[in-house]
Amino acid sequence: MEKLHLEKVLERVQPHIHRTPVLSSSLLNEMAETDLWFKCENFQKMGAFKMRGATNAILKLSEEKKSKGVVTHSSGNFAQALSLAAKSLNVPAYIVMPDTAPEVKKAAVRTYSGKITECPSTIKDREETANQIQEKTGATFIHPSNDIDVILGQGTAAMELLQDHPDLDYIVCPVGGGGLIAGTALAAKFFGRNCKCIGGEPIEADDAWRSLRSGKIETNDSAETIADGLKTQLGDQNFPIILENVDEIIRVSEEEIKSALRLIWERMKIIVEPSSAVPLAAVLKEKDKFKNKQVGIIISGGNVDLSSLPF
Repeated sequence: MEKLHLEKVLERVQPHIHRTPVLSSSLLNEMAETDLWFKCENFQKMGAFKMRGATNAILKLSEEKKSKGVVTHSSGNFAQALSLAAKSLNVPAYIVMPDTAPEVKKAAVRTYSGKITECPSTIKDREETANQIQEKTGATFIHPSNDIDVILGQGTAAMELLQDHPDLDYIVCPVGGGGLIAGTALAAKFFGRNCKCIGGEPIEADDAWRSLRSGKIETNDSAETIADGLKTQLGDQNFPIILENVDEIIRVSEEEIKSALRLIWERMKIIVEPSSAVPLAAVLKEKDKFKNKQVGIIISGGNVDLSSLPF
């Protein structure tokens, strides 16, 4: 993996995505006793960073493979991202969604012309259903986070952030399936000036924190967290990158996440989903580590169910 490779990824996806704004808040800087720069992927197409990885993965396919389409299993943001990226590139998208997925998410996928197949919500059922679609259509399976082209695509958010603020000491991002933090860590390594990548993770779903300690992929028995985008676990493609390039993972409580979420809504006047508040919660929790540093924060998305807000 070299710098040039990542530069080509950014060049490839740029025409198809938004270059999202970087915002700051003097009040939050005061609270954190540091300079915070928020990369706002809540303003990305379909409302989340996942548009980047989905776009890169589709663009890397041969014309023959594109003609047969792409398939994934996802209940949320990646389902929407792959559907929209595929639609804009004239590629069919088959989306396997658990039958428990909220209607609002299914409606969003349909808006982007994704063809939904519902199944029971177990991982086994999702994978089997996706396999059946692959066999029937010849579509290429694209994993939401454990695919190297997806990982590199997700890293372009941090690359843009470092273009705007090259002297960052840290970039902090949420950890769920591991695609975003793996891509971010590579961007920090190749484009930062001694920039460290740190993850934020809910205590209630701290499999990545435990994986970093044990050196192998751990799982969660339960994951009762408000940060519903972070319930997925790491994969064999992204974990080695995380193990080698992520400095540490900071765990935060549900109360700390809610408090950070409220701060972003109230002080920055932007709508973000709970997963996006986890990195800010991590910085506020360990203020001494970040004091007087330049800190980038990846706001991962803004797809919120407004009928069930935590405040």
